[in-house]
Order: sequence, then structure tokens, then C-alpha cells
Amino acid sequence: MKDASKLGITAVVLLLGAGIAWAGSQGTATVGDLPVFALIVGIAFLIQIVVFTPSFIKQTEHFYDLTGSLTYISMTVLATALAWPLDARSALLAGLVMVWAARLGTFLFRRVRKSGKDSRFDELKPSFVRFLNVWVIQGLWVTLTAGAAWAAITSATRAPFDAVTVLGILVWLLGFGIEVVADLQKSRFRAEPGNKGRFINTGLWSWSRHPNYFGEITLWLGIALVALPALTAWQLVTLISPVFVFLLITRVSGVPLLEKHADKTWGGQDDYEAYKARTSVLVPLPPKK
Repeated sequence: MKDASKLGITAVVLLLGAGIAWAGSQGTATVGDLPVFALIVGIAFLIQIVVFTPSFIKQTEHFYDLTGSLTYISMTVLATALAWPLDARSALLAGLVMVWAARLGTFLFRRVRKSGKDSRFDELKPSFVRFLNVWVIQGLWVTLTAGAAWAAITSATRAPFDAVTVLGILVWLLGFGIEVVADLQKSRFRAEPGNKGRFINTGLWSWSRHPNYFGEITLWLGIALVALPALTAWQLVTLISPVFVFLLITRVSGVPLLEKHADKTWGGQDDYEAYKARTSVLVPLPPKK
């Protein structure tokens, strides 16, 4: 019964992916009679399932984050190739997505290789269905986050740069910069032997308990703004991207899990409780006095 319910999750995720594929395919380039957007979404899910198979057999999560990043990059490249020739907006969107994916994927892959494991997967790996679900959900994650960019790249609508586009670029730069700096600060903190077993509360982390996640949400908002002028009708559904990222990070897999882990590790310690009391959960703000 438990496996059956988990398979239900798989079915729901695939249906959501199919719905986004249909919506984003309205008014896009085609290969024969097949919309490019739908083709890209289908391949994105297929990649996850293909890599899941040896990962389950070997009981390893080492290639999970790397696969997600490579899916972003490869499907964005495919979108640009099948929608050629590109306008400036499409080229910009492709560049923004690939720069982010290459940076984050490399960072996460090195981190899991260095640590030897990702504890998030400890209880999931032994179960075929539960482990499969995290890979299928990654397919949906890629689709929903990159959907607005892919829809704009493959859209038949071409729009010149405007104030919304410039705003989107600035928002992306802000989010990307915050994410990169936050990750770098945390990596350097953990590299110091004297910080073993301690929590970081310096740099951006003194203004937010999760500044990297704020950067992540912000940069996808920027991409949605850049994509907006090229989207019409049902393609506008793909603008759910930053909303999806926000909800997933703040309600499901990001902040809640890390807050729970931090409370379990340092809860009750005076310095940690003081840090929590004065520091914003997500949005970087000056510490409370």
C-alpha cells in the first residue's frame, strides 16, 4: 500500500509535467508536428529516469545534483538549436540559465564528493519507489523553473528589449551574486578546522539564515521577468517558475528541512537561540538589536 501511494506521487508529478509541456507549447517552434517545448520537457524527464537506474543499483546520490544541472544545460542548448535563429532575448535567457546551472551544479557535485554523501537521501535510497520519486520530482523541478526561459526561447513571439527586460537582468544579477557569495562564505567557513560542528553566523549569514536560497528565488524571478515579453496566452503559465521555487524552498525541501536539522543540532544553545532571534529566516535584513 505504501508503494502504491508513492507511485501515486509519481503519477501526479508526471501529469503536472505534461500540463506544463502542453501550456508552454502553445505558439512555439516545432520539429515536424511536435512542439519543441514539449520535446524538451519529455527528454528532461527521461534523463532523470535513465540516470536513476544505475544510481539505484549502486545506491548512490552522487550524480543527482549534477544530473539536474546537466539537464538544464543540455535542454537549454537543445532549445536554442531547434529554435534557431535566436533573437537577443533568447540568447540572453539561454546564457542566464546555463551560467547558473554550471556554477551551482559544479558546486554541489564537489560538495557531495567531498563529504561522501548527502544525508537527505539516506532513508530514500533503499526504496525503489521513493528514490525514483526524487528523480522524477527533479524532472518537474527543472521543467517548472526553466519553463519560462524555454518557452520564451522557443516562442514564435519576438519582442525587443524593454524596461521589464532590463529589470529582469538586474534582478537576476542580484540573486546570482547573493547565491554565489553565500555559498562561498559557507564553504570557507566549513573549511576551517576550528569551525567543525559550529553554525555559520558571519557575512551574509548574519543577515539571513538562508541567503543562498533567497538568491535562488531572486534569480528565477529575474529570468521570469526577462522571459515575460515573449510569452503569450497559455505560455504565461510557465511564469509559475519563481512562485514554484519560492514554495518549494520555503515550504517543502529547503528551509524547513535545514531549520529542523539546525534545531536538532544546536537547539537550546544560547548562541544559536540568540542568532535565530536576531536573524531573518530568508530575506537578508540587518540583524535585530
